[in-house]
Amino acid sequence: MHVKLRKKILSILFWSVLAAAFIGPGTVVTAMQSGIFYNTHLLWALMFSTFATILLQEASARITIHTQMNLGEAIAKQFEGKPAKNFVLFLIIVAIILGCAAYETGNILGAVAGLSLVFDLPSYIYVTGIGIFALMIFAFKAVHVIAKILGGVVFLMGFAFIYLAMSLEPDWGDVLRNSMIPNIPDNLPNPLAPSVGVLILALVGTTVVPYDLFLGSGALDKRETVKEMRFGLFIAIILGGLISMSIIGIGDAVTKNMDFEAKNNITITGLDDLYKLIRNSLEYDMGNFGLYLFGFGMFAAGFSSAVTSPLASAITAKSLFSTKKNEHKWATNAGYFKIIIFGVLAIGLFFGFMGIKPFPAIVMAQAFNGLILPLIAVFLIYVVNDFKIMGKGNLNSIGSNIMMTIVLFIAILLGFNQIASTIIENAGIKTITAESIIIPIAILSGILSLGIIMLIYRKRIKEQRLALENTPVPL
Repeated sequence: MHVKLRKKILSILFWSVLAAAFIGPGTVVTAMQSGIFYNTHLLWALMFSTFATILLQEASARITIHTQMNLGEAIAKQFEGKPAKNFVLFLIIVAIILGCAAYETGNILGAVAGLSLVFDLPSYIYVTGIGIFALMIFAFKAVHVIAKILGGVVFLMGFAFIYLAMSLEPDWGDVLRNSMIPNIPDNLPNPLAPSVGVLILALVGTTVVPYDLFLGSGALDKRETVKEMRFGLFIAIILGGLISMSIIGIGDAVTKNMDFEAKNNITITGLDDLYKLIRNSLEYDMGNFGLYLFGFGMFAAGFSSAVTSPLASAITAKSLFSTKKNEHKWATNAGYFKIIIFGVLAIGLFFGFMGIKPFPAIVMAQAFNGLILPLIAVFLIYVVNDFKIMGKGNLNSIGSNIMMTIVLFIAILLGFNQIASTIIENAGIKTITAESIIIPIAILSGILSLGIIMLIYRKRIKEQRLALENTPVPL
């Protein structure tokens, strides 16, 4: 019993690396804004995105266990010999590595911002310390060890945010109701308040991230059973969802006693305004302890993501480009793997020392990720319904396919919306708003989602029929 319990705990710690990856400073800021401006009304969006993450991650891990290929290897094999192979691999690798490199600066600066709420030191000292600690973690050769270290960081981060949210005495009736029942409140008249539609998409997009799928699949122990995988993965991602929901609760506590007029006059034009609002609220409600707790949580979110971003980049590149001839160069302690890790980390540290975010790279990364998430979602649904790859007993159930189709719809909606928003923003178009394009994009996404799942199911039925016809009849 002791051995089994230890194995389960280690499994949860390992899979918590996924929460470390998707709970970064961007998640904290998005969730805080949701709570500040719309209280707990958008908790359901995080509930859905947590559920979607579980579905996609479970499918990716199940493919790895049954085929002994991680997600990147499976994609490369599926497109082997096809004209689109080079384009698909290029798109994935650029989206993942460029995205991780661009977001790395935000991760580091987010960790710095968290520490700044606790200690008053020059930012370059924090950036240097973060870089040193990250290098110390990367000194471990085994990805499993790194994943479990980050799992420990996630548990500490979870304690900080969940304890803080519960100490601020939330209205549990509102929490339960808004977690289970989709509710879209009216936009505030405040022109500086993000719209409800944008925040809903941001909450889903900051949780369901493409590189997390490659990270989990690439780091997974292929000897693990599906049952063992599901236990650790489900608990770890649910924990990550609870942490994000707790951050909304903290934001809710900031403005829950404000009247409508006061809330509508809140001005948040950047992180400085957000932190000032948090500082004033937490110091009033809990004193310095509350402020320090939030600062540690923000640091943990930034630091854990600052480690997972380079790791996910290297794992993705290895899974796509490692062959029998060069696999020794892609070992976790070898040249190619380390070059990508240190390259992504170096980019983040460089801009971190300068104190700026590489906005053009972030915009480009967002556009690429807008393309790559629905592409990977389609691939996952295709493979887990492929009779030849998964075998009869491992195919997706009808219920799982319905749920994955809903997730695919959201992924396509997020992708199209991200691409359209990027184009509108960079083209300087003033006559089109983010809200005005949601409905036509949703209709198009729904049509595409249904068409894709129908094509996949038609292929699945045909393959099953052929297998049945070719099965010899016993004498």
